[in-house]
Amino acid sequence: MLNLKSHLNKNLFNKSKLEKISTRDGYGKGLVIAGKKNKNIVVLCADLANSTRVAEFKEKFPKRFIECGIAEQNMMGLAAGMAFVGKIPFVSSFSVFSPGVNWSQLRVSVCQNNANTKIAGSHSGVSVGEDGMSHQGLEDIAITRCLPGLVVLAPCDFEETKKAVLRAVEYNGPVYIRFERPATSVLTTEKTPFKIGKAEIFRRGKDVTIVACGPLLYNALIAAESLSKQGIEVEIINNHTIKPIDEKTLIKSAKKTKAIVTIENHQVIGGLGSAVAEVLSKNYPVPIEIMGVQDKWGESGKPDELIEKYGMGIDSIIKTIKKVLKRK
Repeated sequence: MLNLKSHLNKNLFNKSKLEKISTRDGYGKGLVIAGKKNKNIVVLCADLANSTRVAEFKEKFPKRFIECGIAEQNMMGLAAGMAFVGKIPFVSSFSVFSPGVNWSQLRVSVCQNNANTKIAGSHSGVSVGEDGMSHQGLEDIAITRCLPGLVVLAPCDFEETKKAVLRAVEYNGPVYIRFERPATSVLTTEKTPFKIGKAEIFRRGKDVTIVACGPLLYNALIAAESLSKQGIEVEIINNHTIKPIDEKTLIKSAKKTKAIVTIENHQVIGGLGSAVAEVLSKNYPVPIEIMGVQDKWGESGKPDELIEKYGMGIDSIIKTIKKVLKRK
């Protein structure tokens, strides 16, 4: 525990006191804060105001809220047009619909024109739970990080999602923010740093590095504490910015530990793990294991059960770390 950064939640390992709040709630709160500061912010929604937590923005700023109905492609085009006249639109839907359904409009209308549009993909990963495979956004990182000029963010908790919204407002250009449905552990505080393009080391270690994004970072931290008792010290990097990825921090950590494990609530193809592997293969190749959904469709079930089923639980992380250590 002494290796943890001081700016993290002091109750991180106290389950009875550790607060759980959904990352989607962080998105909603962040929008309200940003909306009070900047009158150019508008929110567009595809009939999912409550689910994406933009209902509070709608209540406080009704003239800056546009209900587009179940028409995600039109919504993206409308947002791009509003960006061209000086507004800062936030496109809000489930990640399977936006950018899943309206990817062509994101590519042409937004990214090719560098439109100052922000896209929020809620309900990502298998953590959608009982909604099943049709609603589990497991490909959104892959289809967004390949678009030139598009920033891709995957905040780890409620606090960080609020900050992601505020940083996205400050950034002049298209930004995609992915977040999840269930209440998850609040790992960070208001004082925890968050800067687009800058990964944060949450725990220092010398034996192996975990690079994670999203709420699964909590499982990584718990696994690291367990391994510390076995004499294995794990460095943990919160890689909240998938693109532009922080190459400097990744390479420096790889040179120290010489073994990498990546963890994401996403397909292992084209996501965080692929991005990290691209960086290290060019600069400092080391053994790497990529954890996530292994080229499979999701299924219905409770979020925690699905995380375990698809090999992203604490025990799976510990086993994978020991596996990569044998490859050093």
